Amino acid sequence: MSIENRCILATQFKFMGQTGFYKGKVRDVYTIGDKLIMVASDRISAFDHILPRPIPYKGQVLNQIASWFLEKTEDICPNWVEQVPDPNVTIGKACKPIRLEMVIRGYLTGHVWRTYNSGKRELCGAILPEGMKEHDKFPEPIITPATKAEEGHDVDISPTEILEQGIVNKEVYQTLEKYTRAIFQRGTEMAAERGLILVDTKYEFGFFDGEIILMDEIHTPDSSRYFYSDGYEERQKKGEPQKQLSKEFVREWLMENGFQGKKGQKMPVMPDDFVLRVSERYIELYEKLTGMKFEKNNNSKIMDRIETNILGCL
Repeated sequence: MSIENRCILATQFKFMGQTGFYKGKVRDVYTIGDKLIMVASDRISAFDHILPRPIPYKGQVLNQIASWFLEKTEDICPNWVEQVPDPNVTIGKACKPIRLEMVIRGYLTGHVWRTYNSGKRELCGAILPEGMKEHDKFPEPIITPATKAEEGHDVDISPTEILEQGIVNKEVYQTLEKYTRAIFQRGTEMAAERGLILVDTKYEFGFFDGEIILMDEIHTPDSSRYFYSDGYEERQKKGEPQKQLSKEFVREWLMENGFQGKKGQKMPVMPDDFVLRVSERYIELYEKLTGMKFEKNNNSKIMDRIETNILGCL
């Protein structure tokens, strides 16, 4: 059986009472009344583009990590989850999304490093201290929000601009910041227990019955970046690259093959051996983060399994 035949590339279910369907970069989302059915596919995206080939078990990894972390943080902030009827499926509240990504960064890595390296010392209103080098820890985590784009690139935005544009009011934004910092702190502590550093991540929120609700996934390798704790300080002192457990190595492979999502660039197609290595990295992160053995589901009739499990909840 080929790699593609063991993966969920797209779904086309038709449920009784279905009122909406949305295909995201990774998830297929069905609306039935005030419920959302979110199917985590095996699609993978980078630089805001969906790559041509799916990654075996990626959707299962994402759905199960997100469910695990949402359960572990529901004492901090209410979330949208009601049921997880299948390894690839979550059913929950259909919230009205707040069109922001609350990005929080504990380290000078990725986008914020590229900004810093260009000479800028401010990002989204957050001041970046002088004298830092790549992957250094910030004195305190910084929040760098982005507007949530329907398609294409999300755009950095400062809290002042958020209020000026009326995306949310001051009280709501302050609540979003409070939740973001508290959830990140919890994630940081949980990662540390497993020998990992939660470097940066993003959260999405919405409203349900007037209440702010944590939506989507949290602390997965698609939404977050992790370093290994062991050897971090030594690598920083020597100026060596940090050992990462995240999707960053996929972006690095794309850049090595001439693709950064820019106009005119041709997207390379990952060979089988690299696809399987990516799958192994996702499974490794699941096991490293949760301390649990990853159980590969039988994907020979994956669509039938998913549909049966969803219908059993409707």
